[in-house]
Amino acid sequence: MTAGGSAEGVQSLDRAFLLLELMADAGGEVAISRLAADSGLAVSTIHRLVRTLVARGYVRQLPSRRYVLGPRLIHLGERSSRVLATWAEPHLYRLVDTIGETANMAMLDGDRVVYAAQVPSRHSMRMFTEVGRRVHLHCTGVGKVLLAQMPPETARRLVVQAGMPARTDRTVTDPDELIAQLPAIAEQGYALDDGEQEAGVRCVAVPVPGGVAAGAISVSGPAGRLGLDAVPRVVPVLQAAAAALASELREDGAPPLSVPSS
Repeated sequence: MTAGGSAEGVQSLDRAFLLLELMADAGGEVAISRLAADSGLAVSTIHRLVRTLVARGYVRQLPSRRYVLGPRLIHLGERSSRVLATWAEPHLYRLVDTIGETANMAMLDGDRVVYAAQVPSRHSMRMFTEVGRRVHLHCTGVGKVLLAQMPPETARRLVVQAGMPARTDRTVTDPDELIAQLPAIAEQGYALDDGEQEAGVRCVAVPVPGGVAAGAISVSGPAGRLGLDAVPRVVPVLQAAAAALASELREDGAPPLSVPSS
């Protein structure tokens, strides 16, 4: 291959990755016109790249002629989540040893958050969430702390798109009320789920740093045992674990995790 051909191939690859990232950021179906507006690429270029991605199974075309991420890319994402879970588990075990409650790692997944790893508490009464479970952002500590890393308009788009069902009588179901809470969450560096996903359960979550975080770690337990008075003690321990995990990911050459910025 000539130098010119090699450069052209790299440019096409870079543009294809850009389109995949824009589709992921959209959190659902996306039209060619939206991709053109967001990428600045010519519509003809986008059509050519998308045809290749569809043929390879990385993108799927819907009957509406809009596009979504395809099963092959989702499979790669699942494998990536398992790798991240392997990195996270030693840190989660140490959290359980230190704090005594179930420790979790979760990642942004479109307009939901998915639990990628969990180490359960050793208490007979403990919290358990199935790894791979996708939950709403608005009613979980991990979801709210991730929303707080985004521009407000992006956070609003995701929660409105997903809906804000009431899980308990403490769940915030109004987008305006939730968005108003996010600056304080971002400033303090942690979020609480105070019986909003499951009655009687409290969760404390912090983002995994590294650019803009798309991962979060948390501890969860019965509200009577994980009291509000424990939060000032728990948060620094969580933040230290999140920083250690982020450092390990950087040292191993993992790309920074990122949330949608628009």
